[in-house]
Amino acid sequence: MPPGDAEGCRLENGRVQMPDGFRDAYHAYAEQGWPGLSAPEEHGGQGLGDIMQAIVVEILAGANHSFQMVTGLVPGAIRTLLRFGTDTQKAQHLPGLVSGQTLATMCLTEPGAGSDLSRIRCRARQDGEIWRIEGEKIFISGGDQDMSETILHLVLARTSDDGIKGLSLFLCPSEACDGKRNKVSVTRIEEKMGLHASPTCQMVFDEAEAELIGEEGQGLLAMFTMMNHARADVALQGVAHAARAYDIATSYAVDRMQGRQGDGTPAALADHADVRRMFDEIDRLAIGGRAMTHLAFVTMERGDNPALVEILTPVAKSYCTDAGMRAAELGMQVLGGYGYLQEYRLEQTYRDARITAIYEGANGIHARALVTRLIKGEPAKALEDWIAHHQADPLVNECLTLWREARENVLDVKDPTPLAHDFMALTQIALLAGLWVRIAEVADKHSDEARIRNLVERSRLVLRAEGVMHAQMIAALSG
Repeated sequence: MPPGDAEGCRLENGRVQMPDGFRDAYHAYAEQGWPGLSAPEEHGGQGLGDIMQAIVVEILAGANHSFQMVTGLVPGAIRTLLRFGTDTQKAQHLPGLVSGQTLATMCLTEPGAGSDLSRIRCRARQDGEIWRIEGEKIFISGGDQDMSETILHLVLARTSDDGIKGLSLFLCPSEACDGKRNKVSVTRIEEKMGLHASPTCQMVFDEAEAELIGEEGQGLLAMFTMMNHARADVALQGVAHAARAYDIATSYAVDRMQGRQGDGTPAALADHADVRRMFDEIDRLAIGGRAMTHLAFVTMERGDNPALVEILTPVAKSYCTDAGMRAAELGMQVLGGYGYLQEYRLEQTYRDARITAIYEGANGIHARALVTRLIKGEPAKALEDWIAHHQADPLVNECLTLWREARENVLDVKDPTPLAHDFMALTQIALLAGLWVRIAEVADKHSDEARIRNLVERSRLVLRAEGVMHAQMIAALSG
């Protein structure tokens, strides 16, 4: 078992202590300039953009999901400051985020107020030139740690009792204006199934000093800038776990001798048809998910189609996190009994991947949003147009036809939520059909062209069968 997973985080004298080695690893990470990878050059960053950030996130999450969790909210915080911060706020907070001196958190969830943010009770009141926050937040990743010098908490708090419209976003630094520690404390670290080296904190704000970012009452608008970036990151975490499962399973199966081949010669695990079937499924999940997330990040970076980004983000988050869990399960199956042991680390992948389908909006909530909101406006039209661009391919045409018919069924029913799961799946299938066409077009650029072309053909078979199944389910449920 890796030391970070075995040791976990500790709460000592009100402060979180990270596992041995994490502090040194973070200092090296910051010194090499990774926190400011995608930040604009005029603010000290490298200006390399969203797609380069995505590539690094996948690599880092595959190496250590817990470490990436604690460090991964910085790009979203920078994006939020750039869009909603004043010049003074940018000058005050961006240098620390870019240099690595400061790490960021996202403080939304409260007891009784998870996905329903209208139930938030944490309050902020104006006190002269500053604001003061009072209340409790839970499930805060990296709510405290001993890696960075300071922490910038982005806190959603209530400034009026007008439901969602009464929420505002605040910057709450770990250090108060007088240089002393701000009145933000950690009361406990949650004991979790996985991500043991990522402190998930229960926090209390006791008249903590803060400053409003953006307009009062427009907190959700500002917070969603950070949340959507985080959701895209979570999709990449799913891709990372799938790719990791493929690497571990294939490396093991090539060397592990088991049984005999049809001609009587000794066989490695990788020679058996059922094992190769599992390899193909894991590989399809990883590569298809990576294509989906990269499309979202490229579109985000280009900035000319926000409606497509709006729908790609929840679709990719749902698909890739389910893919990560499924791939980890299949990887363990390939290893057999050894996959169940800590030594081969797939059981940790299985544990760590599980949360991705829950946080940053449970996958069922994203499916509900798709059928109740996104399907009616520009986001659905933007996705339809992107898929239709590849409609010359027979499979894409078939999947898009099924999707359009299903959309009409969803729009016709009074309550579309029973159709949400199947419509999300069908949306992912239609999108993947187009993505695999694009992958096939550049397969000759891959170092293992035969592997990619095999995946393309298998993916087409699976997508056709699954598309028909989900379309039939939607038709039956819609009556």
